[in-house]
Amino acid sequence: MNPRTSALDALVFGVDVQSGDVRGDAPSYAVVAYDGENVDRDVVSFRKLRRLVDREEPAILATDNVYELATDHDDLVRFLRWLPDGTRLVQVTGAERPEPLSRVASRHGVPYGKKPMKEAEAAARLAAANVGHEVTAFADTTTVKVSRGRSTGKGGWSQDRYTRRIHGNVKSRARDVEAALDEANLAYERDVTEKYGGYANAVFTVEAAPEDLPVSRERAGDTRIEIERERRDGIEFEPLVKRRDRVIVGIDPGTTTAAAVVSLDGEVLDVYSTRTADTAGVIEWLVERGRPVVVAADVEPMPETVEKFRRSFDADGWEPDSDLPVDEKLHRTREHTYDNDHQRDALAAALFAFDAYEDRFERITQKVPPQFDRGEVIDRVVSGDASVEAVLEELRGDDESEEEESTHEPRELTPEERRIKRLERQVERLESQVEDLEATVQQKDERIAEFEEELSEARREERREARERREVNRLERETERLERELDDERERADELESKLERLKTLWKLDHSNFTDVSEGRDLVPVKVIEQFTRDAIAAADEAYGLAAGDVVYLRDASGAGRSTAQRLAETAPRIVLRDGNLSDVADQVLFDHDIPVAPASDVTIQEVDELAVARESEVVAAIDDWERRADERSREQKSEMVDQIISEHRAESGD
Repeated sequence: MNPRTSALDALVFGVDVQSGDVRGDAPSYAVVAYDGENVDRDVVSFRKLRRLVDREEPAILATDNVYELATDHDDLVRFLRWLPDGTRLVQVTGAERPEPLSRVASRHGVPYGKKPMKEAEAAARLAAANVGHEVTAFADTTTVKVSRGRSTGKGGWSQDRYTRRIHGNVKSRARDVEAALDEANLAYERDVTEKYGGYANAVFTVEAAPEDLPVSRERAGDTRIEIERERRDGIEFEPLVKRRDRVIVGIDPGTTTAAAVVSLDGEVLDVYSTRTADTAGVIEWLVERGRPVVVAADVEPMPETVEKFRRSFDADGWEPDSDLPVDEKLHRTREHTYDNDHQRDALAAALFAFDAYEDRFERITQKVPPQFDRGEVIDRVVSGDASVEAVLEELRGDDESEEEESTHEPRELTPEERRIKRLERQVERLESQVEDLEATVQQKDERIAEFEEELSEARREERREARERREVNRLERETERLERELDDERERADELESKLERLKTLWKLDHSNFTDVSEGRDLVPVKVIEQFTRDAIAAADEAYGLAAGDVVYLRDASGAGRSTAQRLAETAPRIVLRDGNLSDVADQVLFDHDIPVAPASDVTIQEVDELAVARESEVVAAIDDWERRADERSREQKSEMVDQIISEHRAESGD
């Protein structure tokens, strides 16, 4: 197994045709199950392969050609739709124009043989090493449909109650699904079809793959949940690893291990440092970014840790004639960014190594024909200490040997085996017909259910109309009685309106003269804001104006964010009296603006309509109490800040 790969923590299936053809007679497949250590082998039919995948649910189903599993494009889409949610189909030989499997296996150091079982094992090991392309036909958008699990046309008691119960259960289950999606923090759109008593169905279009959903397919009682991925326009091949180019790696070992990755053209691709990851973690980070051709250090001799990295990748090693001076490392890395001195040293080692190999890379590149991979040739020449001509000859030999197609010649079948194959094909056709018939029956049942529901709704409508006619007669009599009472209430309303106008004359003052209410008395006007929201603040400002020095009463102080608190702070109130608790963010904003905040229970507030007053002495006492608590809070914050600065200084000194 290639030492560049990390340990595998999932099951991988490799498959290859053993005999027959998926387009003709029922084929048999060589199957290899690989978990990173153990290898299990078997030869199975196509149906048994599907049952095996459905039972084991491997992370990857790998093959050298996906059309060994499907007859055509549409058949491949059906195969992908059937795969378990957690299983990916991977073609290890490339995308639309795959390479020969022998060449790919040789490139990655994987054992290869022309027998189907050997090819299946090679495919499994390559996929486990993140080699190949995932074959996809579906986007990461999934439709979750909650609908009725049975027809509404029959029931054990009255039909109306039976229908209402089913639709009510669909609505309840849809709400459960919606709550689960919200809890999982998934983005989705909802489309609901409302019916008598609840929902006929609810469709959620979720931005996630089926395996990431907090719900699954089910059918229980009155409801069922169907899950289906959104199909793309065609088949797509996505590489398992985005970048696998040949690279130069610089390593700076120590308490903090740093690594830098540079392309064979001298471009800085990435830098990294860690104080917690072990060697395996750094190797995994490097594998994700390329295939090291050269591993470099900035000191001489090469540290043993860097030598371990070099051996892990079977790469060439580079070290300077003497330790690189700091000023030279600063000069060589001046055009690149890094976070600390460790990353700088690793980056300098990689760049100086590139300078040392640049001419050699150029000479090799000039000798490589266009049809060959320049990075692969450089890798073999540098790490294998071979000539360019020898490497090219070896690659040409791989191509020629691969062109000799290895065909799987099936043996002559016995009459019993031929009869078994015919019966298996017949069973498959019958099973397919049964599935089609079941789908047709389901469609007809749903259509019947819709007609029965329409009939039920028509009957309910007729009953409603009868009830409405009786209700109209009753309401006409009630209307006459209410009209007589209305005349009496209008007279009483006129008296109350006159009284109300007198009260408003006493209390409603011009915005600029609002403080006149308290003139000569131990009273101060209070301006009421119903909720701590921007809309409520704007409404209060429009109604009676908010000005600096006001006493503001928040009837509901909960739920405000930073921007809402900032909006209130801009009015510069004298004090904010609150019912309910402020959020931490809003409390901090008001504290930062030196605006006192006190519970409304500390001050006696009297309200008349939208106007309110409070005792000046109680307001002053609440402000004094807040100022004492604000001084303590400021001292605590300063103390915490000093402790944090000391801790950070100690941490930096310890590094």
